Amino acid sequence: MKKTLSLLGCVAGASLLLSQAALAQDCDTITLGSAISLTGKYATNGVHAKNGYEFAIQKIKDNGGVKVGDKCYNFEVIYYDDESKGDRGATLAERLIDQDKVQYMLGPYSSGMTKAIAPVTEKYQIPMVEAEGASRSLFNKGYKYLFAVLSTSEQYLASAVTLAAEKAQEAGKDTSSVKVAVAVENDPFSLDIRAGVLDDAAKYNMEIVIDEQLPRDLSDMSAILTKVKLLKPDLLIVSGHSKGAATAVRQIGEQKISTPMIAITHCEAADVTGNFGAAANDFLCSTQWAETLTYEDPIFGTAANYEKEFKAAYPEYAEKKVPYQTAQASAAVYVYKDSFERAGTLDKEAVRDAIAATDLQTFYGGIKFSEAGNNIAKPMVLRQIQNGEYNVVAPSAFASHPLNYPRTPQ
Repeated sequence: MKKTLSLLGCVAGASLLLSQAALAQDCDTITLGSAISLTGKYATNGVHAKNGYEFAIQKIKDNGGVKVGDKCYNFEVIYYDDESKGDRGATLAERLIDQDKVQYMLGPYSSGMTKAIAPVTEKYQIPMVEAEGASRSLFNKGYKYLFAVLSTSEQYLASAVTLAAEKAQEAGKDTSSVKVAVAVENDPFSLDIRAGVLDDAAKYNMEIVIDEQLPRDLSDMSAILTKVKLLKPDLLIVSGHSKGAATAVRQIGEQKISTPMIAITHCEAADVTGNFGAAANDFLCSTQWAETLTYEDPIFGTAANYEKEFKAAYPEYAEKKVPYQTAQASAAVYVYKDSFERAGTLDKEAVRDAIAATDLQTFYGGIKFSEAGNNIAKPMVLRQIQNGEYNVVAPSAFASHPLNYPRTPQ
């Protein structure tokens, strides 16, 4: 009898999935637009973000689509390549709105590109849910149609400064003895990271011994590393998107830099473990999301399940970590699904108001927007590469592993 009931349950479950899939096939379409970097210096993460959008669109479709009133819809996206150029991104946003008649936008990749496009979407009063522009400068302009699912950039490496302070205190030293070196790209995102690090270092009275910008092409930071060898900081901070991360790990290894704590951005997106092996060990990597976190939702399941299913859909990620840029792109699409369903209409002003009222728990974390449009419901996480694995070490409430300190140069 139990076996019969189990079989009936399986059949019923399969029938439900089939009926949902059939319903999704019959749904109408909601068209979103995105100018995104598929070529140029931001192409690596632009592709990660696009893949995240497409994965979420398919998952939502497989789960019955978007229910607006008594109608069903599926998302599709019109993409244009902004070539990692702000002026082109703005032009393409105009094209999407003016010519393609797009009423809802997904964001581009990077704070700089978002900064170029946001005035356009604001002018036309087009809602834009973005996942890749973290600069806090995006959220002090009074925009009413810009919403970001990710934490703002000044938070990215704050935990590294706190960790350096804790290690000094454990050694019986005053935090004012800690020397900090900062090397960042000249772009809104990285400059905000710099500002956040300087603010946090000031709280501990730390000394900033190096404060420099990376070269424009991000391909050589050897002159900065020569100063690092000379001045011997306790903490080195580097932010230069994927290309800057790759350059930092490679040249720090080549020059045998012995700084006891090094924290960088974009480790996973640059695949520093795959490209540099043991040379990447003990680096601290800021991340918006990790598959080990205990977040979940009805569409994507747990954070771990998201990573598993995404890798199955995109086998090119099978041997590496799914970048957080991909996860947050999927979260942005989920926000649209939730907002359309709560609005109960395709009217863009009603949808905009529903987005503003979002209070959503997802596989990516909590999403709730301040009046300025930034997400105030999710913390940043700091991971350390330990024997090729990315392990959460801060904040302590989320830590899965203890910190390796000091780092051991390879």
